[in-house]
Amino acid sequence: MRVLIADKFSQQGVATLEGIVDEVIYRPDLGADTLPDAVKDAGASILIVRSTKVNADTLAASDALSLVIRAGAGVNTIDLAAASKRGIFVANCPGKNAIAVAELTMGMILALDRRIVDATLELRQGSWNKARYGKARGIKGQTLGLVGFGMIAREVAQRARNFGVKLQAFDRAPIDPELAEAHGVTPVSSLADLLRTSDIVSIHVPYGASTHHMIGRDELALMKKDALLIHTARGGVVDDAALAEAVASGRIRAGLDVFEEEPAASKAEFSGPLRGLDGVYATPHIAASTDQAEGAIADEVIRIVHDYLAKGLVHNTVNIVSDRVSRFRLIIRHLDQVGVLAGILSALRSESLNVQEMQNIIFARGEAACATITLEHRPSELLLGRLRDQETILAVELRATGAVA
Repeated sequence: MRVLIADKFSQQGVATLEGIVDEVIYRPDLGADTLPDAVKDAGASILIVRSTKVNADTLAASDALSLVIRAGAGVNTIDLAAASKRGIFVANCPGKNAIAVAELTMGMILALDRRIVDATLELRQGSWNKARYGKARGIKGQTLGLVGFGMIAREVAQRARNFGVKLQAFDRAPIDPELAEAHGVTPVSSLADLLRTSDIVSIHVPYGASTHHMIGRDELALMKKDALLIHTARGGVVDDAALAEAVASGRIRAGLDVFEEEPAASKAEFSGPLRGLDGVYATPHIAASTDQAEGAIADEVIRIVHDYLAKGLVHNTVNIVSDRVSRFRLIIRHLDQVGVLAGILSALRSESLNVQEMQNIIFARGEAACATITLEHRPSELLLGRLRDQETILAVELRATGAVA
């Protein structure tokens, strides 16, 4: 079993992986264009990436490839449709960098409020400008609106609460009242209401078709004058051009870690509508980049690889069906002998019954087993009777699930 790591990864994590797989190929220099050939040449079964794009060519480069792990939370850089078409699992490491992102979010809020970056730059140039920078609003008592209420937003809430900030949140999915209460957050029914009533807005939603330009010109126009916008989620959630206009007008200020157009290399020239604007504090997509987060993500990657090899189990899979309707559960206790399961599956195929999920558990001493098979359609009584008549089958039970209309 070969593992190809196509991004920077903890050296301790690399060493641990080397102890559980046949070979680890560490190539943090790879990019989207060079990755397909690297996957083909390595014959890798598992690919680990961080920000490197995994396109359809990469996924088709080797028949050996069966698992792609994103060493982070977002998977928008991986072609999930192509992976699913080829039966390749895609897994991620959700929540492992939540604290790191929350810490940078709070740093952005405090830095913008106190204008720390501007004051530091002037002081470095020999200018002592206490008259200009000795004024700040302060964040105690201000209302912080969280757009999205996932793990990162909750970590932000926990830290902001200690600064005496009032908290409210909007999420596209209903926010659990008990969870909101536990974090001291008031749920808001609409994004528009949150934008109108927040002094600080912090964005924590994934990027996708439904969140593209979620914060655009119309949404920015709803924000209070002198409000702060913090964006540490994913480029594309905010319309950068519209934000540049809002900042340039002097209405709001912004703290950003992500942009719609980001250089592919770790060190490169940067351009964009927000570059050089007064009122914009920005970092080069580093919110999740702390030693603590790197260690936590490496540990989760190792757990995923270990359990995939040892148990055939893939944690945090993002491209499997989770809402498919299964109306019937067929439970078959049988002798643990070669060909029994094949016979059961052949019988189901004779009625064009597609197996949606299947689990086979072996009892102690290995004499008997129990297969649990979920189906969308009901097997006929004739088929069930044929199964019960087989000497190798001990019992057959058909249960309707709660999905039956």
